[in-house]
Amino acid sequence: MKKICLYFEIHQIVHLKRYRFFDIGRDHYYYDDFENERSITDIAERSYVPALQTLLQMCKDNSAFRVAFSLSGVGLEQLEFHAPQVIDLLQELNSTGQVEFLCEPYSHGLSSLANEESFAAEVKHMSDTIKNMFGKRPKVFRNSSLIYNDDIGAQVAAMGFKGILTEGAKQVLGWKSPHYIYNCASDPRLKLLMRDIKLSEDIMERFSHQDWSEFPLFADKWLDWVAETPEGEDVINIFGELVTFGILQPLSSNILEFLKAIPALAKERGIGFALPSELCSEKSVGSIDVPYNISWVDEERDTSCWLGNVMQREAFNKLYSVADRVRVCGDRRIQMDWDSLQASNNFRFMTTKPGYQYRGIYDSPYDAFTNYMNILGDFISRVNNLYGGADNEEIDGLITVIKNQGDELAAKDKEIERLRKKLEKLNPSAVKEESSEKEEPKKKPAKKATPKKESSKVASSAGKPASKKTSTKKK
Repeated sequence: MKKICLYFEIHQIVHLKRYRFFDIGRDHYYYDDFENERSITDIAERSYVPALQTLLQMCKDNSAFRVAFSLSGVGLEQLEFHAPQVIDLLQELNSTGQVEFLCEPYSHGLSSLANEESFAAEVKHMSDTIKNMFGKRPKVFRNSSLIYNDDIGAQVAAMGFKGILTEGAKQVLGWKSPHYIYNCASDPRLKLLMRDIKLSEDIMERFSHQDWSEFPLFADKWLDWVAETPEGEDVINIFGELVTFGILQPLSSNILEFLKAIPALAKERGIGFALPSELCSEKSVGSIDVPYNISWVDEERDTSCWLGNVMQREAFNKLYSVADRVRVCGDRRIQMDWDSLQASNNFRFMTTKPGYQYRGIYDSPYDAFTNYMNILGDFISRVNNLYGGADNEEIDGLITVIKNQGDELAAKDKEIERLRKKLEKLNPSAVKEESSEKEEPKKKPAKKATPKKESSKVASSAGKPASKKTSTKKK
């Protein structure tokens, strides 16, 4: 039976304000509040609300219908502040039991290409946020813009995810079809769900184009294409952005009517729906080698739109030069700015690739680069000031110690778990007795000893893990 896996991204750009060189050291607030409020309110009214209302009705009318979402943390913060009705609709969808929320980097940034520890911290932060908001921890991962390579896959598998979404790029699939479940070449535990580019972009990009040979596209025609895929190619991954409905494709094009018609017409053709975690529970047909970066952006399906020129790479390297310092500091304001500065759109505004028009407040890629580097100069100065007069060698040494301690604790936890499972096989009753003994202290917890205060300012800030509640920046 053919199954459609339908997934939508929800992310919102955080717009930075005009920031002059002379503002460095004087102004530590980087955001265009007016544009942020205007844009998120506009998108919510024209796209998110009508689209989510439609999907909610589809779930109520069709018990077999399934849909998945992922939210960026920076987008979620803006929705909570400016468009809480969107969060309410997501909660209603969650209550149907027909929806799955995936995990992605909190910032919707490129940390997976720069710093493993920062990437892991972002993913954990977003996973915790999804668990707190929707009651279930994500089992499937989706990187920013579906960025993927074998190394990223291995790290995501080590985090405990059972699957990852990525692009069905021709340069890695070759003659293979995206309509199967594959696994990561570096870690077979991680399943790969590859996007069907044509069937996805027929809806997400070409739907309202009157010069398209298939215009107008009706749901029955599109589902006929799905049904005509070769026998055995039963996984149809349709991935896109939720802003498709109302922004990329205007509502006047009847795209929501197209969407509403899909479940009933799919049932007539014997086509079902599946969530990503359901597909990742099935057996894969083999591995896919992805030695270099792929994404769902542009014709190249790579990372050149963010890191394709000298300006972008300089800004990227400068930002992540302080990644370790930011991660171990305990300053909440720094952490919030760090998330916003990592967002991938900051680097895409600097692209010099032809055909890219939208640049926010900027007139050119050089204008975007100058403004971002001014802000980054102030941010890095603030980060360094957190560590007093400590030199780079001292700070780097402290960070290495903290990392090594964390690695040792993680290794010990794995060894304890391995021995526990071994003991359970040899003597199950002993494990049950041990579990029952551990329940007793939970009823009467022992009074915790007051930790000793660190004498060093650097040690104090480094000893606290970076944490940030999902909230918006104060104006």
